[in-house]
Amino acid sequence: MSDMGLLKYFLGIEVHQSEDGVFISQSKYAEKVLKKFGMLGCHPTSTPHVVNEKPKKDDGGKKVDETYYRGLIGNLLYLTHTRPDIMFASSMLSRFMSSPSHLHLGAAKRLLRYIQGTMNFGIMYSRNLDVKLVGYCDSDLGGCIDDMKSIPGYAFSLGSGIFSWASKKQPTVALSTAEAEYISASIATSHVVWLRRTMEDIQEKQEGCTEIFCDNKSAIVMSKNSVEHYKARHIKLKYHFIREAVENGKIELQYYKMEDQLVDIFTKALPKGKFQNFRELLGVVIITLRRRMLRNMLKMCL
Repeated sequence: MSDMGLLKYFLGIEVHQSEDGVFISQSKYAEKVLKKFGMLGCHPTSTPHVVNEKPKKDDGGKKVDETYYRGLIGNLLYLTHTRPDIMFASSMLSRFMSSPSHLHLGAAKRLLRYIQGTMNFGIMYSRNLDVKLVGYCDSDLGGCIDDMKSIPGYAFSLGSGIFSWASKKQPTVALSTAEAEYISASIATSHVVWLRRTMEDIQEKQEGCTEIFCDNKSAIVMSKNSVEHYKARHIKLKYHFIREAVENGKIELQYYKMEDQLVDIFTKALPKGKFQNFRELLGVVIITLRRRMLRNMLKMCL
């Protein structure tokens, strides 16, 4: 074996390590994708998706080459490894790979235009002595207009940038907002159980319960109060294990205002101001390497 120093590049992911923390990005890969699909140097947009626009399978648009579209979506999905801000748009567009239209392709190219303007963005993991697992969950009721299934999302952090996130359509149709949020919290709970076990294996055992922030009070009440369960008999039994996790002290659902719920970025298209605010809260920032180099040089001179 040979020591090649600190990790700098691995499978398209760039890693910059400094005294402030670790910054990961895919700027070179993003540039390669833009060049591959003829969008390098295009006019950038401020958001990856149009607000209140929900694509559907049968939109009446002209069909496009499936191979070309699948290749584009595959590249975009790989880019989400360090870009959670494009997770919702990429996963939504991946639903139309079997029969894409020119409207779906147009939405994908808008996403490429957003990447053009944020090519150097990535996730910053700052140094933090308090390694505490915190989660957020949310759901968009009936987010998919083809089958009216909801779009849940979750994100987990250890004090700085998020390290685990998801945006995936629910397997069942929810009959109310409370049910959609409850199912989303249940999915996040199952992930928490796995994360806690994994962290214990690497000597980072979490003491006490893990807080999951949810913006629906009815879902929180259902997880704590068995009397309210008669209102949710139509929910599948497998989702009620969240109550057991609460009773065992593994998790605790906490209320979070809907206006501040950063996981909205994984469930729906947001306006520019809100999107950029939530993107920053996720830890997705742009790093100026030149500024950091000057700072380190000044420290050496002093």
